[in-house]
Amino acid sequence: MRKILLLFALFSSVIVFGQNKYYSAPVKIPMLLSGNFAELRSNHFHSGIDIKTQGVTGITVHSAADGFVCRIAVSPTGYGNVLYVNHPNGTTTVYGHLNNFRDDIAKYVKENQYLQKLFKVDLQVLPGKFPVKKDEIIAKSGDSGSSGGPHLHFEIRDNQSEKPLNPLKYGFDIKDKIPPKVRSLMIVPLSETSHVKQDTRKRRFQIVFYDGKYHIENNPVVPVYGEIGFAIEVNDYLDNAYNKCGIYSLQLTVDDELYFSHQLDQFSFDESRYINSHIDYETYIDLNRRFQKTWVEPGNKLSTYNFLKENGSFKATGNGIHKIQIQLKDTYGNTSTLEFRVKNQPSEIVKTSKMFLEKFNYKTDNKFKTNDIELNIPEGAMYSDLNFEYKTMPVSPGYYSEIHVVHKNTVPLHKNASIRIKPKNLPEYLQSKALLVNIDDKTGNIWSAGGNFDKGWITTTIRLFGHYAVKIDTISPSIKPLSIKTNNTLTEANRIRFKISDDLAGIEKIEGLLDGKWALFEYDAKNNLITHKFDKKRFEFNKNHHLVLTVSDYKNNITTYEATFWK
Repeated sequence: MRKILLLFALFSSVIVFGQNKYYSAPVKIPMLLSGNFAELRSNHFHSGIDIKTQGVTGITVHSAADGFVCRIAVSPTGYGNVLYVNHPNGTTTVYGHLNNFRDDIAKYVKENQYLQKLFKVDLQVLPGKFPVKKDEIIAKSGDSGSSGGPHLHFEIRDNQSEKPLNPLKYGFDIKDKIPPKVRSLMIVPLSETSHVKQDTRKRRFQIVFYDGKYHIENNPVVPVYGEIGFAIEVNDYLDNAYNKCGIYSLQLTVDDELYFSHQLDQFSFDESRYINSHIDYETYIDLNRRFQKTWVEPGNKLSTYNFLKENGSFKATGNGIHKIQIQLKDTYGNTSTLEFRVKNQPSEIVKTSKMFLEKFNYKTDNKFKTNDIELNIPEGAMYSDLNFEYKTMPVSPGYYSEIHVVHKNTVPLHKNASIRIKPKNLPEYLQSKALLVNIDDKTGNIWSAGGNFDKGWITTTIRLFGHYAVKIDTISPSIKPLSIKTNNTLTEANRIRFKISDDLAGIEKIEGLLDGKWALFEYDAKNNLITHKFDKKRFEFNKNHHLVLTVSDYKNNITTYEATFWK
C-alpha cells in the first residue's frame, strides 16, 4: 500500500509540474522540428522554431498561454498569415505561415482588408477584442508567405526588448539526445603576412570522429604563422527528424584558455543581419556552405558573443604545439568537441600585390565616383576595412550602360548603399522604363535592383556588391486564368484563380473589380498565384458577373484581364 501511495504521489507531482508549465504546445500532435532557434538562414538568424505538421495544412493551432491577440498580419511573403498573442508574463507568442484564422478573427481581418482595399494588412488589435485562453484554438496551420512547406513557425518574444527568446528553454515536449555533428574545419589567415600550411589562402580540413571527439583527418599538427582564425561547419539534429538545425553555443579554447564564447538565448531583430559576418560569407556565396567563425570582425555588433579574447583570433608564437578545442552544444546540453593541434612555423611568403582603387574604412561613410557611376556606402555598412575594387565591362546587347563590377559579391553589406549609374544611348521615351539590374557573373541571370531616372542618372539602393548595369522593362505582367475558360465559363465552383508573373521589375499592384466593386484576391507570391473566394456577404449569386483584373509592375507596365461569367 505504501508503494502504491508513493507511486501515486510521484505521478501527481508530474501532473502538477506539467500543469504549472507556463506555455503549452501550440499543436496537439508530437512536436517534431524542421528548424530551431537561431538556426543560420539567409541574411538572418531564425527567430523561432519550425514545428512539423505531418506534411499537411489544417492542423489546429492553439494559444500557448492565456492572453489576447495583439496583432494580426497578412502578407504574400514573410510569415504570410500570422497571429501575435500577448501574455501577462511579459511575452508575446507568434504563430506564422497559418492557413486561416479562427472564424471571428478571419471576419475581422477580411473587414479590414475590404475597408483598406488591400490584401496585405498589418493590424494592431486592442486588448479586449480577442481574449484567448491557454490551449484555445486560434487558427489552422498552413504554408502561407515564404514558407518552404507546411509547418507552424512559433516564437516567444520579450515584450520589453522585443527580442525573440529561445523556445527550447521553456519546457516543451521535444526530444533531443543527439549532439551536434561537425562536418568540416576552416583555418583562415587574418593578415597579409599570416599563412596556413605556407599558404595565404584559407584552408579547409576534413573531420573524423574517434575516442569521443572530432579530429582533423590523420590528426596532423597544422603549421600556421601570424594572426589566424578558426571557423567550423556544424549542424545539430533532433530526435525523429532528419532536418539540419543550428547549434546553441560554441566555445573556442587554446591550450585550455577561453578565447571565444557564443550562446543563443536571444537576439535582436535589428542585429540579425550580422549573421553575414558571423559566418564566412565568401564560402557561403561560392559553395553554399556555412562556416561559423570563432573570431569577430570589428564592425560586427552581434550581442550573442559573451566572451572574447583578442576578438577570438589567435597569434601563434614560440616553438611549441598548441591544443585547439572547439566545444559545441545544443539547447538540451548534448555536447560535441573538435580537438586539433597547430604550431608556429615562420616562413618566407611571397606577398602578391592586389590591385584596388581605394581603402574604405568601416567606421566612416565611404564614397566612390567616376563619370559614369557614384557609390555611397554609409558608416556601419561594412564589417571591416575594405580594399575596394572596381572595373567596367563593355556594353552588351539589351543594356544601356557598361556593366559596372562593383567590388565582389562575396563581401557582405550590412546596410543599404546608394548607387547611381549614367545610362548610354537611352532614348527619352524609355527613361521612365529604365532600372538597374544585378547580374550573376556565373549564370548571367539578372534581378531587378530597382531605380528611377533622375537628371541623367538611374538611382537606387543596393545591399549587395556585384555586377550592375542599366536595362529597361517595357513588358507587362502575365495573367493566366485557371478558373475561367474563354473569358466566360467558370470552371471552379467556389473561387477564381489566376497565375500571374512579371519578367523583371516585379509585381507592384493587383486590383480586382467584380461588378465594379473592389474584390479581395489573396496573393501567394511564391507560387505566383492569386485567388478570389466567393463571399455570400459581398457577392450576389444567380446572375451574370463582370470581372476586371489589373496587374501592374514597378515600371508601370499594366495588364488587364476581363471576363463575364454566370454564378
